[in-house]
Amino acid sequence: MDTDLPDLLALLELTRLDEDLFEGESRNIVGPRIFGGQVVSQALIAAARTVTDRPAHSLQAYFLRPGDARLPITYRVERVRDGGTFSTRRVVAEQRGRPIFDMAASFHTAEEGPQHQTAEFSAPDPDTLVTEHEMNAQFLENEEMSENFRAAMLRRKPVELRPVTRRHPLTPEKSPPLRQTWLRATGLQSDDPLLHQALLAYASDHNLMGAALLPHGFTFVNREVQVASLDHTVWFHRPIRIDDWLFYDMESPIATGARGFARGRVFNRQGELVASVCQEGLIRQQS
Repeated sequence: MDTDLPDLLALLELTRLDEDLFEGESRNIVGPRIFGGQVVSQALIAAARTVTDRPAHSLQAYFLRPGDARLPITYRVERVRDGGTFSTRRVVAEQRGRPIFDMAASFHTAEEGPQHQTAEFSAPDPDTLVTEHEMNAQFLENEEMSENFRAAMLRRKPVELRPVTRRHPLTPEKSPPLRQTWLRATGLQSDDPLLHQALLAYASDHNLMGAALLPHGFTFVNREVQVASLDHTVWFHRPIRIDDWLFYDMESPIATGARGFARGRVFNRQGELVASVCQEGLIRQQS
């Protein structure tokens, strides 16, 4: 099912059921299971609604059970601590009375301090690259497949992606565990810092575990391999504007024990490191 930016923004408008209890709608974004980035972004919104004037600086989440995209999600927020400059929240997402997701988030009052940055990147200008949608359409033009599957592979996404490297979405060549893409939320008209953070949290779950699949020639649609996110962590280093291009640099330094580990760095166009991401996922070959 196609998902445009207005659809995602609607998903982030949670209903407040009680002071620390929220409900969010679901949407069939990648199939019958809820896309992990949707739950992360909604949980961040829920946690932030219980904090006053402190932006998030980190979140650490675990995916406990597959979520059902046909059902709404309940988010229970626990106010763990409110200190002089930091606030900590725990969020448990539930469906059918069972937890499907658990997250801790920390919020920090903006303040000055020492600064340094060693991370840097080099990449083609995003205006010289085609979108992921256009790239996939070119690769799949002459492929034989059902119309439903073709529609799923070519569905619109709320955040525009422009990969640096062209890869076949179904049969990629084995390659080093590196993925790089520019991303932005085209048409976003909001200065709300929380919304920009939530949209980046959503987008950060796109393609990250895919870096761990590249050395093996796997994709998320291979029937011989089961892939699922186990956890997700984001650190917000600087204020973010996702309505301008951000560069997402991803790598997977290791896969072992049926688990792949991936990490990502997010830069703005000025070369500033604005966020860091880590994720571990299941990579289980089916017998």
